[in-house]
Amino acid sequence: MASSRLATYAINGLIKYGAVVDGGVVDLSARFGKDYPTLREVIAAGVLTNIADDAMRRAPDHALEAITFLPPIPQPEKIICIGVNYPDRNAEYKDGSDAPKYPSMFMRTPRSFVGHNTPLVRPRESHQLDYEGELVIVIGKSGRHIAESAALDHIAAITLCNEGTIRDWVRHAKFNVTQGKNFDSTGSLGPWIVPYTNEAQIADIRLATRVNGETRQDDRTARLIFGFRYLINYISTFTTLVPGDVIITGTPTGAGARFDPPRYLKPGDVIEVEAEGIGVLRNGVVDEKA
Repeated sequence: MASSRLATYAINGLIKYGAVVDGGVVDLSARFGKDYPTLREVIAAGVLTNIADDAMRRAPDHALEAITFLPPIPQPEKIICIGVNYPDRNAEYKDGSDAPKYPSMFMRTPRSFVGHNTPLVRPRESHQLDYEGELVIVIGKSGRHIAESAALDHIAAITLCNEGTIRDWVRHAKFNVTQGKNFDSTGSLGPWIVPYTNEAQIADIRLATRVNGETRQDDRTARLIFGFRYLINYISTFTTLVPGDVIITGTPTGAGARFDPPRYLKPGDVIEVEAEGIGVLRNGVVDEKA
């Protein structure tokens, strides 16, 4: 049976959530929105699987072409990104360093992401817009000091990210990457979330990124330096994880900056991030309007 696919979308000026099924979208916000205004509340209430099952019994309310996909979790409290989390990525830095002892991480703002099929925006300040395909876990249960043994119980769903980066702006200061990671509309999340069921679902997912049909990144989550259990344990040491929090778990080798010469994104390019059991997150590229 295909995995349930739950999306946040816009139609006729309204923001809704629903299930993407064969033939279109079942509008779940029309049925459950009074109790759960967004997918964040659905997740917090622990009813993600229930409403997904409900949708399987219904005919679509909208054609897929009629909707605009938005990032699946509206206004998450935290979007936490993990850097340098595949073995070959550490080697790409060519600094002779051993595998890191602890994960690198930074935060992103919701406004820095668009949804599936919406173009990324190359900003006026720089043409060094780069792609980073990543697997995303969405937190379903609050926790602080979460033990690794219990960590996966805190996952509600998985999705995909193109963690678009403005390369020269991650080098503006000595110690941070924040500027280059937070330009408006430079990354994407989606196209939907898939409810998490068990560890086998995420343990060894193939993750690939294509630019204009050419595979640039291709790796498996089994090779993560810091696995999902460890990340949840580590992050919850310093902050309380809450339902709807988004953890973007790292990108494989092969981003545009690592080519010689670099291969940055330009208007007209199409980037596809694909993972087994989730689907394809697709975005074009446009220049920021003057």
